Amino acid sequence: MERIYLDYAATAPLDARVLEEMMPYLTEVYGNASSQHRFGQVAQMAIDKARERVAKAIGAKPNEIYFTSGGTESDNWAIKGIAEARKSKGRHIISTPIEHHAVLHTLDWLKSHGFEITYVPVDSVGKVKLDELEKAIRPDTILITVMAANNEVGTIQSIAEIGKIAREHGVLFHTDAVQAVGSIPINVKDMQIDLLSMSAHKFYGPKGIGALYIRNGIKVDKLVVGGAQERTMRGGTYNTAAIVGMGKAIELATENLDEYAKKISEVRNYFVNKVLNEIPEVIFNGAPFEDRLPNNANFAFKYIEGEGILMTLDMAGIAVSSGSACSSGSLQSSHVLLAMGLEEVFAHGSIRFTFGRSTTKENVDYVVEILKGAVNRLRAMSPLFNQLKGDVTDV
Repeated sequence: MERIYLDYAATAPLDARVLEEMMPYLTEVYGNASSQHRFGQVAQMAIDKARERVAKAIGAKPNEIYFTSGGTESDNWAIKGIAEARKSKGRHIISTPIEHHAVLHTLDWLKSHGFEITYVPVDSVGKVKLDELEKAIRPDTILITVMAANNEVGTIQSIAEIGKIAREHGVLFHTDAVQAVGSIPINVKDMQIDLLSMSAHKFYGPKGIGALYIRNGIKVDKLVVGGAQERTMRGGTYNTAAIVGMGKAIELATENLDEYAKKISEVRNYFVNKVLNEIPEVIFNGAPFEDRLPNNANFAFKYIEGEGILMTLDMAGIAVSSGSACSSGSLQSSHVLLAMGLEEVFAHGSIRFTFGRSTTKENVDYVVEILKGAVNRLRAMSPLFNQLKGDVTDV
């Protein structure tokens, strides 16, 4: 049975070139980078090189990059760290209802500790309403946190405009760029970003390693204490091999950004057009192609459950997602789609397809054929479909 992976937004496979660069630090170069002897110094030099690569990829300085265990830790550190460091100025934070749960749950935690959160609405394609965002700023606002690109529908936010608004009002701006880095151009200086979260496994690096960019001059409270690593800001023994892998992966992703984006978006566009032309009663969720991550396609298949489609495709060897990977175990409707105004009955029938460097049009042809059969079978069993649309044989 053919196996096709279309869940790259959840994670991407480790690039062979990244693994090759990591291997010596898993076997031969095993010194602790915090040690003063030669073994440690060699590991530290490798970490320094990786830090330079990460910084270059987003237009930052090496000493503004702090390695973490991934995007969730980076989000927690950025938001909690700023909240604690600036609480004497105010306890008001602005965000959106479509953020990743790493942000939303962190904000819930802060709310339970006396902070006030304002969630700025988004439009029908998931774009933040900038006028509403600016109106929400108050004298006690200390942070705006808005994701660079949405993990479910792929909508790219107007990050430079948000950064400009925040800077003009003296408010710090954090962006969860976990889906964006390695897929679209990001420059923290041009976009006036103060803090940025990223995760290596989204751009073909290893899992368990990420980074937080903190603009020089910004005071952030520590999240992990216990050692002098990361200039005393984040304790814990360095995962040298993973850090090296992240540096190589982000270099490959950003140096080949246009090439990869063009190839992946062509396959994605081909898929979207086939689905819209060959399957009736389908909603394409999110922004148009020009405001969307190149690898993302999210559809609502009316009158059926997304979980049924997911399981049918999985049995045919096709991996997709019924939402973000962190919440796909839940049968609740996507908070992102509901915030965009999609009816709950249709949000239940949504599937996220995300494409990678190795996805081909031949893969797409196979997926669409299986998908058509799955949708027809599930609709034939759907009382809602038969009630509202008539017998499935008429479709």
